[in-house]
Amino acid sequence: MKKLISSLLGLILMALSLSANAQTDVPMADGLRSEGKIYVVVAIILIVLAGLITYLFLMDRKVKKLEDLLADKNHSTK
Repeated sequence: MKKLISSLLGLILMALSLSANAQTDVPMADGLRSEGKIYVVVAIILIVLAGLITYLFLMDRKVKKLEDLLADKNHSTK
């Protein structure tokens, strides 16, 4: 779980550093922003990221349960 949190924090920091270096005069972004579509793009990106984070969290819990079951099974047979 700590690895997951540190990985997510690293990704967020990388995204922030990349956005700080981004150019501000991007015609496509200006067009999307002027038409209000940029909010749709941002919302979709956030939904996808939230889904991925949720999926990773649930998979981590399932793997942890399986590891505990395996450890208990190995411990009880010895």
